[in-house]
Amino acid sequence: MGTNAASSADRLKVILSHLPNKPGNIPFDFLGSKKSFEISPAPKGLESAITLLFTEDCLEFLVKLVETFDQKADEVLRQRVLRRCAVESGKMPEFVSRRPNKSKGWKIDSIPRRLVNRKLDLGDISPARTDLLVAALNANVQGIQVDFDDGHCPSWRNQLQGLYNVFLTVRNQLPGTQSLDKVPVMMLRPRAWNMMEHNVMINGREIPGPLLDFGVLIYHNGRIMADLDSGPFFYLSKVESAIEARLWDQIFTWTENRLGLKFGTIKSCVLIENILATFEMESILYELRHHCIGLNCGIWDYSASIISLFGRRSEFVISDRVRYVNIDQLFLISYIKLLIKVCHKRGALATGGMAALVLDGDASNNQENIIKRVCESKLKEIRLGLDGFMVHDLGLVEHINKLWNEHCLADNQLKVKLPVFKKNAADLLKVPVGQVSLSALEHNIAVATLFIEAWLRQSGTFTFRGAVEDSATAEISRSQVWQWIFHRVPLEDVEGTRISRQLVFDLVDSFAHHLSVSFNQEEKDRLLIAVKIFKELVTAREPPIFITTYLNNHSCFLNACRQSSQ
Repeated sequence: MGTNAASSADRLKVILSHLPNKPGNIPFDFLGSKKSFEISPAPKGLESAITLLFTEDCLEFLVKLVETFDQKADEVLRQRVLRRCAVESGKMPEFVSRRPNKSKGWKIDSIPRRLVNRKLDLGDISPARTDLLVAALNANVQGIQVDFDDGHCPSWRNQLQGLYNVFLTVRNQLPGTQSLDKVPVMMLRPRAWNMMEHNVMINGREIPGPLLDFGVLIYHNGRIMADLDSGPFFYLSKVESAIEARLWDQIFTWTENRLGLKFGTIKSCVLIENILATFEMESILYELRHHCIGLNCGIWDYSASIISLFGRRSEFVISDRVRYVNIDQLFLISYIKLLIKVCHKRGALATGGMAALVLDGDASNNQENIIKRVCESKLKEIRLGLDGFMVHDLGLVEHINKLWNEHCLADNQLKVKLPVFKKNAADLLKVPVGQVSLSALEHNIAVATLFIEAWLRQSGTFTFRGAVEDSATAEISRSQVWQWIFHRVPLEDVEGTRISRQLVFDLVDSFAHHLSVSFNQEEKDRLLIAVKIFKELVTAREPPIFITTYLNNHSCFLNACRQSSQ
């Protein structure tokens, strides 16, 4: 046995001697203890970034953060499964109050000076896209959604580049930008709980993506942001319940104690993107009352969550989203009005989603039409009482600023008296009944397929037919196609034709064929992989809850990331 042990040790030495000498290639004994921290090597060109970010003291903070909250994060995901099972068994959501009785009349803590005006944010700004981040930092807006979630592809290269760019920005070291107190507020958006980080393991487990993002961001930047009265401020994605809000509040409080920040320094804006969260909005605010400035709504993820939970029931078949999914529909305007009522009652800000339309830069008549459409849509939101919203295209900023100046000169609409609104569970679940055209089906197929293709080349967004598309639009697109196949929904403009697996397969194959005519072989191969994954998604017996989780764990994506890192 001694001989075998010796030979094993010799073989290990030979293996290790052939490994490249890169940071993180070999797990190391963390600070001389039995706690292990293993990190993937830096992609080429980011060696200095990984060394700068993952310092020994930062690693110690990350390990303690994960050890403290890892099991609680697992419990959050278990609770999601239990709630989903209850819904699938026929239980309909009800309004829930998880606040103690003595809490009547409570308000959130005072909003920091730089967050009182939230009229316009730039959305889907991936920090890995350095040029876009620099342009956003120089824009005439109140804030920037520095997005590690919907508008970002979390390859290891993108994560490191994004974290590094924020590190530089906070220290006024990112070329072409000013000091932090002179640029729009950075609202940092870590990944949601459904995303794991494959490139970092602590004590033998991959860690939740949001803990890595939040941990590195707050450790390196929190104190500087606080000293400059510019943070640290966060967007919290895909929160589904007050239990999850409580977890984030615990994380914030623990972090403030650990880093010596004043209690309540960390502030957040919670995205209400799930139908179940709508029934707990007030409780979500209550749990985060010391660390929250308000709630945000976004219609695409929200609508997709309804399909995900109720999609097998015929009364929840959501029709053509381009024509029927908008704030004129009962289920969405009820959701937005309820969010505004809850927020304003508790002294919090209510903000809306992002205008995805972009100016193409070469057709002035078309640009005028886009500006008109965006302004008309956003004026509806202003009149509803929202305190702000987002756009993606910087070319729209001056027009939205003008719109606000014409209709609301105050910093927000907290003091605006709004019509009485009574919440109604049935209204929140009354999805639009309409029809589905062939073009609507083709549009959803194109958006979902192209999003997958974008991820395979490590991009979180792409522009298609005059709009920026991200994981939210991909989510509703693939969800609708799956639902329409499941219910064999008829096409309104093709007599006698119902949507089926074969029809969808034929359409996506045809789309890919025509699109790839001018592609090189590498591009064609990538598109064919995207088509294959799309087919998996829309025909799965149990479709994944989140498209990003599915893609993040897919071998094709992981292989593409490995190849690009070499």
